Amino acid sequence: MSNETSPDSDDSPAPEDVLASANERLDAEEITLADNEEILHAMSELGPVYETDRSYFILGNYDREPIRRLNLVVDRLNRRADAYAFRMVDVRGEWDNSIQKFCLIADLVTYLVGVAEKEPSDFLVEQGLLVGSEEYFEKSHVLKREYEEERPFGWMQDGVFELFDDEGRLYRWRTEEDLVEAAEALP
Repeated sequence: MSNETSPDSDDSPAPEDVLASANERLDAEEITLADNEEILHAMSELGPVYETDRSYFILGNYDREPIRRLNLVVDRLNRRADAYAFRMVDVRGEWDNSIQKFCLIADLVTYLVGVAEKEPSDFLVEQGLLVGSEEYFEKSHVLKREYEEERPFGWMQDGVFELFDDEGRLYRWRTEEDLVEAAEALP
């Protein structure tokens, strides 16, 4: 019998399955000295995380139009006094394991902010990690794009959104103006 939840079920998805899978993949990886040096070099670029009161790790879709909206959120947050916002691609380096990169960065920042759109290259794995770790979940906020259609995201993502909504950390937007307002509402 499978532990998976059917799309029609009211049960929330099991993020612990996603996290367990990620942990298994990380445990299977061996880090060489060269890999370690690459990681340390990349992390040294995050000096502003330590130099500001608040840091925001912005997650989302890197396709042409959605990344423009991610940049809008980064720009808006970087206008705040003593704040630093950035995307994963802003941390250079050729990482073989993007989950490892995500976790290392997520451990350092004040807030994790997901910009959720229905495009296929959204941050699905990261959403599982956000709700699969109490530490990440507590410092996460999601800016969810609203659409005319009733269920544009699918049952698993809807379950993640419900968790954030229950905690008052889900911000809805339709237009770029709404997105700016949602970004400004973040702590």
